[in-house]
Amino acid sequence: MTRYEFEATLYLWEATQATWVFVDLPFDVADEIEDTQHGPRRGFGAVRVEVSCGATTWRTSIFPSKARRTFILPVKRAVMTAEGLAPDMTAAFAVRPLA
Repeated sequence: MTRYEFEATLYLWEATQATWVFVDLPFDVADEIEDTQHGPRRGFGAVRVEVSCGATTWRTSIFPSKARRTFILPVKRAVMTAEGLAPDMTAAFAVRPLA
């Protein structure tokens, strides 16, 4: 599958019980990923992906966000620590959808 590389700014999203950190996928990347998805998807319309940021690689899911009109990517605390990241910082990401 295709690997998509982009830079994005991390932001906080606060839920009732937790705080999460996300980045938005660029619209063109989100459109291409959306176009490649066929058949049923995971809960909430999630797409399984492998992500790299700096020297860290992990597997997670991206989720469609109606409010932001793109897919959003959660960034784990362990990744943020390993890569020296914090909300409002911009970082380079590579995302590869998994079959």
